[in-house]
Amino acid sequence: MSEQSAVETTIELDPTRPAFGPDERIGDLGRTHFIGIGGAGMSVLAEMLHEQGVVVDGSDREPSPKTDRLQSLGVAVQFGQRAQNVAGAATVVYSSAIKPDNPEIVAAHAAGARIVHRSDILALLMAAKRAVTVAGAHGKTTTSSLLAHILVNAGTGELADPSYAIGGSIQSPDGTNRDGGHAGYGAVLVAEADESDGSFAKYRPSIAIVTNAEPDHLDHYGTADRYHRAFVDHIGRARDAVVMCADDEGCLEVLRAVDADVAERVVVYTTQDPDTLGDLNGAVAVRIESERERERTGRECFTLRIPPALADGAELEVPVELSIPGIHNARNAAAAIIAAGMMGMPYERAARAAASFLGAARRFQVCGCVNGVTVVDDYAHHPTEIAALLDAARRRYPQSRIHVLFQPHLYSRTRIFAEQFAQALSKADDVIVAGIFPAREKQEDFPDVSASTIVQAADADRCADAGEWIRAVEDMRQAAVRILDTVRTGDVVITVGAGDINRMDDVLLRELSARVGGMES
Repeated sequence: MSEQSAVETTIELDPTRPAFGPDERIGDLGRTHFIGIGGAGMSVLAEMLHEQGVVVDGSDREPSPKTDRLQSLGVAVQFGQRAQNVAGAATVVYSSAIKPDNPEIVAAHAAGARIVHRSDILALLMAAKRAVTVAGAHGKTTTSSLLAHILVNAGTGELADPSYAIGGSIQSPDGTNRDGGHAGYGAVLVAEADESDGSFAKYRPSIAIVTNAEPDHLDHYGTADRYHRAFVDHIGRARDAVVMCADDEGCLEVLRAVDADVAERVVVYTTQDPDTLGDLNGAVAVRIESERERERTGRECFTLRIPPALADGAELEVPVELSIPGIHNARNAAAAIIAAGMMGMPYERAARAAASFLGAARRFQVCGCVNGVTVVDDYAHHPTEIAALLDAARRRYPQSRIHVLFQPHLYSRTRIFAEQFAQALSKADDVIVAGIFPAREKQEDFPDVSASTIVQAADADRCADAGEWIRAVEDMRQAAVRILDTVRTGDVVITVGAGDINRMDDVLLRELSARVGGMES
């Protein structure tokens, strides 16, 4: 037996198995080390523990804005993952990207340290708060960011100064991004509930929001049925209420599968007439009405019709105007406003606070405009997200040609959804697919998957007649330069993906500046 095999049979990393008993608290952690502390989800938790007085340190492969921030707060960060980094740690935190043969895992196991998944830390933080979780294949970060924004700006009493653990940053009016982690003094904790590895099974929130249950992460779940079952179990653990999107067929399937005692605590939101949705299993429906988007400004406008059961016996019509575009954001905002209302905030007050929300970082984030060409960045990495993004772009820029520089996220997702990616991207005028961001996966395990996989799917699909509208360029920087070859004044270029494609935004803006005078009108 090889050394690696011996390690793997000795050390089992199961993100779904709870690490803490019901009586354990944050103060019991001792010195806590995070492996991969610069990750979006890990850095937030590290900062929250630090704010609560836990001695925190960590390691990562290389410096990043996240590690820079942590170091500025006094958190020690080592670069490179080595056994000596965990010396003296009582608790070692890992994410699902970390394997059993990681040298810090091996050393922590040998030293008898407690090895816990990041979800265990979040569950501890939830236990001491009135927790609201946001789960779903799409919209988690925007919805949780928006709810945190509403509470920060309009919360009073126990709803003021919430804690939040959001896997991204929030855009600020001054053009900077506010980090997605904060340990507040209020009673509420808003948190993303990542369903990708099944670890959200540990959470027992007061309110569970589900933005959608469209099958994803099938590398973990295997089948759509198992994926939906995980959501059935998740909302069954919500103590007070569940808020779900009835425009999503996956959510409807989950709703119809829950027991009656769970369904009676469910509120759904929808752009459709609730009477046309079929069996809602006794759930209460909030309707999104009069939805529209202001041209060029991108401001999303709609009315929430709140039924008497949620409004002290009298139906309410609540006008909402958002700074962020797209009907998908109308749905995200509806979820956040409903949750705030169910916690005791007047719905109208929540809606007014939502108006000043500029979006989570990398969600339709306008990076600049040079020589009449607008550069936008977006985190979309699932076909449904990309389709919604491009629909929003068309509504905001109806006279513009839309160019997309897309970086797929994960080899497994690219292989599973290649055709769907091609169909979604066909909503753009011009597309370059860059090399795949591997995250936790390795290229050698997927030798037949590359950027060209999506292009080949487009060639085999109905959109093949679009000619040269889509092509593959593995090198991300070369792809950024080439996407500008057909760009004209008035066009929009969007970098799309959950990896590091946003690094190309500055490249695009610099290249556009260098081409001033050489652009077609």
